[in-house]
Amino acid sequence: MSTSEKIYSGKTKDLYALDNGNILLVFKDDVTGGEDGVIDPGANAVIGQVEGKGRKSLAMTEHFFKCLHDAGIPTHLVRLDLEQASMEVRRAEPLGKDVNGAGGIEFICRTRPWGSFLRRYKQYIRDAEQKLDYLVELTLKDDERGDPLINDDTVVALGLLSPAHLGQAKELTRQVCRIVEADLRTRDLVLIDMKIEIGLVDGQVVVIDEVSADAMRVMDAEGNVLEHGVFYEKLMS
Repeated sequence: MSTSEKIYSGKTKDLYALDNGNILLVFKDDVTGGEDGVIDPGANAVIGQVEGKGRKSLAMTEHFFKCLHDAGIPTHLVRLDLEQASMEVRRAEPLGKDVNGAGGIEFICRTRPWGSFLRRYKQYIRDAEQKLDYLVELTLKDDERGDPLINDDTVVALGLLSPAHLGQAKELTRQVCRIVEADLRTRDLVLIDMKIEIGLVDGQVVVIDEVSADAMRVMDAEGNVLEHGVFYEKLMS
């Protein structure tokens, strides 16, 4: 598989252009977290590495993408190579890119109050176990400003998404969340929240990037939030 120059280096993946027009995602062992050194998949700073973490993230993505494909949910996946921690995907245009081709929108689906949602709305939440009914929030991919929230009307007013694509993307986000939640339930695991990226491939709205422990919070039956390695073992056992 011949590649050209590296076209992007992210927190957890490097991207390369392939001669056939597709993109190669190479998963890294980097982990994100806060200033306290605690690993957090929702954080923006790389705080270290965990050996083998990239291959585990890819294996989880393979598992969940199979679940999505079985349910008829489109993705940009072409093929994976677990040994090389790489995934070939169709070239997609991430939703919400700005006029300079940067940024994009992440779609977050929440089943219950947690994390930044709990910090923002704590005084209004009646019960920590309150169900959020697959609430979808949108954030801008902007590390410098902490991935700020953006609402539907602003997304449309700024021309980041058409109303039709916005509606399709939000519904796709809820479908993905329900599928992942149902799969985890069979393992006595509870999905708290997850984020996905969505893009256009040949005009079709599809799931892109990854679906792994790097993009969700999961807890066990005792209410313990699982770190990456523990989640991997429970998912793949």
